[in-house]
Amino acid sequence: MDVFFSTFHNAADAGSVSLPAANRHLSIFRNCVDQDDPAILMTRCARPGAPLSGDYYLLLTQRRVVVVQETRPLHRLRLHLNINLRQLSNVTWRLDLSRPAIEVAATAMDGVRERFRMRLADSAAVWRVEELLREVFQGRRAEPAAVPVRAPRITAPALA
Repeated sequence: MDVFFSTFHNAADAGSVSLPAANRHLSIFRNCVDQDDPAILMTRCARPGAPLSGDYYLLLTQRRVVVVQETRPLHRLRLHLNINLRQLSNVTWRLDLSRPAIEVAATAMDGVRERFRMRLADSAAVWRVEELLREVFQGRRAEPAAVPVRAPRITAPALA
């Protein structure tokens, strides 16, 4: 069993996604993610700018973000976004504890600003997901950059 598959159901549980819904989207996610890339979070979300476009399911791994759209009338699945985390910039998120949700926004490499509102079960789930987002997006940036150290120049004393 590969690493992605062994972590996929735990990621769906962390994002309050039912097992049948997670399994329905598994084939698309599997095609977009490497086998050795562990799944961190799978959650149901919506696009605030397009409320009638259907439901979206967001998968976050150590290296990728994959978003699948499920259309409303026929429940067809369509890949919406498949991008490496290094190709995202200006990633922000905002918590909404009154209606347990997190709104995530990021700019893709082509300049398109994507926004998704994750619907979660309760406020405890909101804090868990916020911690996962912080680990993935700020964990790498918090590490100090390696600065090359040069050896000091030793000069010989001048002879007269």
